[in-house]
Amino acid sequence: MLEIIYQDDDVVAINKPAGLLVHRSWIDKGETRFAMQMLRDQIGQYVYPVHRLDKPTSGVLLFALSSEVAAKMGQIFEQGLVKKEYLAVVRGYTPLSGIIDHPLKEELDKMTDKKARQDKPAQPAVTHFERLATSEQPFAIEKYPQSRFSLIKAYPKTGRKHQIRRHLKHISHPIIGDANHGRGRYNRYFKEHLGCGRLLLHAAGMRLRHPTKNEDITVSACMDDEMMRLIVLLALNG
Repeated sequence: MLEIIYQDDDVVAINKPAGLLVHRSWIDKGETRFAMQMLRDQIGQYVYPVHRLDKPTSGVLLFALSSEVAAKMGQIFEQGLVKKEYLAVVRGYTPLSGIIDHPLKEELDKMTDKKARQDKPAQPAVTHFERLATSEQPFAIEKYPQSRFSLIKAYPKTGRKHQIRRHLKHISHPIIGDANHGRGRYNRYFKEHLGCGRLLLHAAGMRLRHPTKNEDITVSACMDDEMMRLIVLLALNG
């Protein structure tokens, strides 16, 4: 059963587990479980995804309950009227806060984007972040005898594919467990020695204008036990 964290006549939101695809994709042909189908079967009603959340990322995932509401929510997202908040565990000590203003070229998939334009210019991309906690642990992963980590909140102001992951890599603080944009030695150490093979990125909250009511709604999702265990283990919980 998926954890439903918000539901009314027009919108439903779940706390998506890490490792679950939003919908069927050619990119992952072997996968048989999808959030869209699972939620449809759970509530007995067709649902329409209105935004992306990567397979390895956990947290807030919104669906519309009709095509009309989905269209309205799509406009809300396109107009930048949605405030998103993420939690991430990253390598090293980040600054206390910062703004990453770094344009990103669209990431194209070799299979599904064969006909897409290959020479698109980089698109504007902005992410704000603040550091919540730091930790130095007595295990060597790279060349130093200790390893440092930060727990951050990230606020993407634009919605580019893998934006937070790519931006944090850009400032040399990649997210732990990021297979595509992270550091292999860190990912292997966490999997082999700390029993954690997941991406430590969680969509913690979202605030947006309701598509049919004249009011803002806020949807929040708690971290799962696995991510919380790692935060406690690394003493990043304050």
